[in-house]
Amino acid sequence: MRTTRCTLAIAAVLLAQIASARAAEQVDLLLALAMDVSRSMEHPKFVLQRQGYAAAVTDPQVLKAITAGPHQKIALCFIDWSGGAEQKLIIDWNVIDSSESAQRFGDLILAAPRSFNDRTSIGGGIAFAAAQIARAPYESDRQTIDVSGDGTNNAGRDVQFARDQAVAKGINVNGIPILTDIRESRTPEHTNPPGGLEKYYRDNVIGGPGSFVMVADDFSSFGRAMVKKLIAEIAWAPGRHTASVR
Repeated sequence: MRTTRCTLAIAAVLLAQIASARAAEQVDLLLALAMDVSRSMEHPKFVLQRQGYAAAVTDPQVLKAITAGPHQKIALCFIDWSGGAEQKLIIDWNVIDSSESAQRFGDLILAAPRSFNDRTSIGGGIAFAAAQIARAPYESDRQTIDVSGDGTNNAGRDVQFARDQAVAKGINVNGIPILTDIRESRTPEHTNPPGGLEKYYRDNVIGGPGSFVMVADDFSSFGRAMVKKLIAEIAWAPGRHTASVR
């Protein structure tokens, strides 16, 4: 009798788990936005990034791309990252399906204080973002990490290893490197590596089918680049090759 009750209890738990999984809301894309807040991001650059993200999320063209999908909605979360052990979930998963929901998310980005101001662990940021996707309360066939940054990985785990782990889980990693004039850089070896930061992101950061680099020529153009990047991610179609886009 005890064995029967135990078996029935296990079966009930499994059925509940199956029902819960089936009940998860379907979206067209799970997108983790991972923003670099390392020490090379002086306050004016930090503000321009925050403003650029908020403007891109609320852009009418982005909303048009969202509502053109099969489910007409995506889910976003927003992350600050810096040194090896410095990653923070700033905004948990939100469904974006209207101008109102997009505006709420954008307002939260603008209101969020800075979390860190240390070294640059792109690998740590990718690994943390992948963990947020794993715990997302929504389901999608498409999962993407969107990494912004103005320099190379110089702390924490190996960036290629973190990238490859995410890709092995079915997650695409895209990058938006923000270029810095070498004459204005305090750390040119960090912001202007051999071959340029665009090439560094292409070789070390992005991965997965259709992954791409979208270059922001400077911080003032970050918002415009982010709009194009979000539209490209939301409207992704099978068959696109890994590339760099301006």
